[in-house]
Amino acid sequence: MLNGLKINKNEVKDYVFITIGLVLFSFAWAVFLLPYELVTGGVTGLSAIVFYATGIPIEVTYFLINVALLVVALRVLGFKFMVKTVYAIFMLSFLLWAMQKLVTTPEGEFVQILGPGQEFMSLVLGCMITGSCLAIVFLHNGSTGGTDIVAAVVNKFHNYSLGQTLIFIDLLIIGSCLFIPTFGDYIERCHKVVFGLCTMGIECFMLDYVMNARRESVQFMIFSRKHAQIAHAIGTQLGRGITILDGHGWYTGNEMKVLCIITKKYESVQVLRIVKSIDRNAFVSQGSVVGTYGEGFDQIKVKVNNNKNDIHPSLKKKKMKIVFATNNAHKLEEIRDILGPRAEVLSLADIGCHDDIPETAGTIEGNAMMKARYIRDKYNVDCFADDTGLEVDALGGEPGVHSARYAEGEGHDSEANMRKLLSKMEGKTDRSARFRTVIALIRTINGQEDVHLFEGKIEGEIALEKRGEEGFGYDPIFVPEGYTESFAEIGNELKNKISHRARAVAKLAACLLSTAR
Repeated sequence: MLNGLKINKNEVKDYVFITIGLVLFSFAWAVFLLPYELVTGGVTGLSAIVFYATGIPIEVTYFLINVALLVVALRVLGFKFMVKTVYAIFMLSFLLWAMQKLVTTPEGEFVQILGPGQEFMSLVLGCMITGSCLAIVFLHNGSTGGTDIVAAVVNKFHNYSLGQTLIFIDLLIIGSCLFIPTFGDYIERCHKVVFGLCTMGIECFMLDYVMNARRESVQFMIFSRKHAQIAHAIGTQLGRGITILDGHGWYTGNEMKVLCIITKKYESVQVLRIVKSIDRNAFVSQGSVVGTYGEGFDQIKVKVNNNKNDIHPSLKKKKMKIVFATNNAHKLEEIRDILGPRAEVLSLADIGCHDDIPETAGTIEGNAMMKARYIRDKYNVDCFADDTGLEVDALGGEPGVHSARYAEGEGHDSEANMRKLLSKMEGKTDRSARFRTVIALIRTINGQEDVHLFEGKIEGEIALEKRGEEGFGYDPIFVPEGYTESFAEIGNELKNKISHRARAVAKLAACLLSTAR
């Protein structure tokens, strides 16, 4: 329930800020741009050009063009993006109409707030507002439609900023003024294009400035004898990963642990508060980070050259082979998807094993180690095994280690397991739960046996009913934290990036790659 409330609050927050951005955007157009017949880019600018040339209301052209583009948002950017885009299109169409009514005379003439002859000043003020408003809308997972959809599509797959993409599109729209006779002679048309280029530059600069200011990251190096308490507080309160480095004081000769943390810039004050509340004598270094990519930050958007002749020699090592001790085809496929080309993952069938491996330990860790040890001892191969449990708080941690056979029938009956769990959860208000995976790795390095345990978990809650067709096991009734869809609804691609198993496998992969021979 608390998870659902949190998600709903985030959605409401998005819509509130999108609405504020749209109100200010339409205000800037009606007050600063339309009265002076200024040209800008985007579908709104194109609609304004049509308005100046033909008298067709700007909101009508804007609405019709965007309806045609909505299918692009649905196919490429997803349903959630489209819902907010539809909202923005309808809202902005209405607001453009309403704002014009507020700033026109009874005869329908626009009021020039800054007075006659103030085109450039009106241009500067208007585009500073519209650029900032576009950033507000984008930062809250929305769009004003039109060329914003095109820019968002490009930004999703390539490392081009939203401002750079919009500049190219806007050049085409603004340049079209040269071919519209109603704008006057050639000199007057050039004058309109020059002003349009100024609007484009200011608007795109403000868009990138506000977007990048929000995304800016900082790196902290924290030297403290209370490093454990500080790391725990930052990890639980901010949800950021922390790296602990071993330090050695040159003057004192004492050993010291150093915390290395990357956070968003707006989180830096909270980090400093946490450090000060725990250790006032801590030494803290804070530095700006040019770019941060990975989980919780931006995605890496560069093309990878797949030409084998261009691969760096250090990457041409033979692909490592390792056995995954499981008979579960779903798990095997999921692990292979997560590890990708970094390792060749063999199944039990690949090594000729068709045994029913015992899982009689009383803990998830114990089961994972028992399966890995069984394969290691019998086949003498590098291998890993996993065990996963769904822990429901209202049921005292059930089904936990017994998740696979919760319904106590033959085999792994997922449908029976889910029915039993949903039945026991009837009437429960606390539906918080978590998936927890433990991977046991056993291999040989330099003639010595090397053993590791890796844990991954994800918080969430139990849905009221089954939802979705993808995934396996308890996926249709588990809603991960930060999402409204179940694991079976969000799709395997996303699930394999955020799941408990993905987090455990990420640790496994880091270990395998760090010691690859």
